[in-house]
Amino acid sequence: MPLELWLAGVVMVSLNLYALGAGADFGGGVWDMLARGPRERAQRETIAHAIGPIWEANHVWLILVIVLLFVAFPVAFAALATALHIPLTLMLIGIVLRGSAFTFRGYGGQDDAVQRRWGRTFAMASVVTPLMLGVCAGAVASGAIRMRGGRVVTDFVSAWLAPFPLSIGLFTLALFAFLAAVYLTLETEDRPLQDDFRRRALLAALAVGAMALVCFLLSSSGAPSIRRGLAREWWSLPFQAVTGLVAAGAIGALWTRRFPLARVLAMAQVTLVLWGWGLAQFPYLIEPDLTFEAAAAPATVLRPLLAALGAGAVVAGPSLLYLYRVFKAR
Repeated sequence: MPLELWLAGVVMVSLNLYALGAGADFGGGVWDMLARGPRERAQRETIAHAIGPIWEANHVWLILVIVLLFVAFPVAFAALATALHIPLTLMLIGIVLRGSAFTFRGYGGQDDAVQRRWGRTFAMASVVTPLMLGVCAGAVASGAIRMRGGRVVTDFVSAWLAPFPLSIGLFTLALFAFLAAVYLTLETEDRPLQDDFRRRALLAALAVGAMALVCFLLSSSGAPSIRRGLAREWWSLPFQAVTGLVAAGAIGALWTRRFPLARVLAMAQVTLVLWGWGLAQFPYLIEPDLTFEAAAAPATVLRPLLAALGAGAVVAGPSLLYLYRVFKAR
């Protein structure tokens, strides 16, 4: 297999892990904002306890994606950083504000005014960040980022400020909120609190389904190549069937209170959604002008990069597994 495809696979795996980890953290911020009722404080405390131990470690995967694009696919990195610099900047601001607000709320003044101020900042950043992440993904999939002579042609706005990318942003937000609510059912043993998160997970699942339908309808004009890939390839029908069954299984597991199974199926659902996009867009890194092969750096760069990734995995892999084993054994 060509070197650039190995690295593309690493990028996809890293995005997958980022969605499963940081995505749930962002979703936790959404539920922090929407905490209501007699257990409002307990809901927020559960969310903070779930996020606290490892929230910073999740960004390792996003950093890895950025570094790999910069080194292995520099033409694509330049095009994306130019055409999408506004949503990417908003996403970066959201990540910084979210982390700062989470820390200051936990260790700063405990009076109600201070807590509300940092709580609002944390919640708003938790909404903006996944929304912008989804918008960027939608812009890449839409085919609106065009290349001419190795340079991106852009007005900095129209590629992402369009119905299809915005719908993908809302879909991403709903998907992360669903994932977070499912995770949170296992973060407490209090039955009423579990029921709160269970109800939120079921509502979020409905939102995910509704936004998936909206995205599919908008894709006919907003991302026709992706629509063809998801509907007309030899693998499309089996893949869609499996994804639908997994989503239905997650809802069924929530309904019957089998929360460990629901978590596994929710993680599988997010994974299938992400890899479905990757398969539908292949072999393009930026649809429709830049393939992975055309965007790749020379082999003299890719070979040592793969070797460095292998060496790094030997150190980072066990460290992260140990981190999760200590703090997320449940």
